[in-house]
Amino acid sequence: MNKSQLVDHVAQELRASRLGASRLVDTVLAGIQKGLREDNCVTIAGFGTFEVKARKARVGRNPHTGEPIRIEAGRRVGFRMGKALRESV
Repeated sequence: MNKSQLVDHVAQELRASRLGASRLVDTVLAGIQKGLREDNCVTIAGFGTFEVKARKARVGRNPHTGEPIRIEAGRRVGFRMGKALRESV
């Protein structure tokens, strides 16, 4: 399912306009981004937890040449499923 399909699903479930559903989905996603930026963690009970994790610098390989390249340290977002989601999937 992509974002457009999610918007269609929300609009249908809420019997709302597609524009209203799109704003709702955008607002939820913006809230998750804000929570990750400010608190490094967003927990949605029954669904799961989004968490910012640090990633160390490392050496990788160029897949075309096999030559080693340095990959900078960075941050990534991880997700752990909640119990209800795990059981439904």
